Amino acid sequence: MKKRKKIKKLKKIKKIKRIKKVKKIKLVKNKKTTIPIQNLRIAKSNEQKPEIKKIKKQATEKKLYKPNDYVVYPKHGVGKILSINNKKIGDIEVQCYDIKFEKDKAVGLLPINKQSHLRALSTINQINKSISILKGKPKIKRSMWSRRAQEYEQKITSGKIYELAEVVRDLNKGTDAIVDQSYSERQLFEKSYERIISEFQVVLNLSHEETLRKLDKALKRNQPQVNLT
Repeated sequence: MKKRKKIKKLKKIKKIKRIKKVKKIKLVKNKKTTIPIQNLRIAKSNEQKPEIKKIKKQATEKKLYKPNDYVVYPKHGVGKILSINNKKIGDIEVQCYDIKFEKDKAVGLLPINKQSHLRALSTINQINKSISILKGKPKIKRSMWSRRAQEYEQKITSGKIYELAEVVRDLNKGTDAIVDQSYSERQLFEKSYERIISEFQVVLNLSHEETLRKLDKALKRNQPQVNLT
């Protein structure tokens, strides 16, 4: 009887030990599989990836002009193309003309896509026609000066040689003396006068002094007055 009891006790002890071992194994397994969530970074489906920006190139037109060409830019007058370079404007690479304006002592940039704003120098025939306009009678409208001034300004910035000649002819007083001429009238005359001189000089291949004499002769400026008495 005693032996049987001992055997039963031993069996119970063995069972208890087995159960404890199984529990320990399960705990170890659970510890291995559990991962701390706070260190994980879950990528969102709508999250934007950083873009690699590429410099876009602007579609360019066929070049109408080349370095050392003289051109007329209406707002600045005669200029000389120094070079053609690529310039970065924002994120776009643009091909530009570098134009030197002697009168302003400045270099301007003009995208090739906007070369329609430029024009080539006048021909000899156009210069001769401009001289005949300068020799003509002034055509002054009987309207308010503010309106006429606006019209003259539009003609000067049009870039058209004949319209420029008309402004010089209409505002010419035949002398350098400031007589019957307002400040704004004088300013417009000098602006148009200098523009036409610069174009005449390049086209006719004359010095500045020779061009002045030719222009003043057509306008009858600073002519010696003959005393008829």
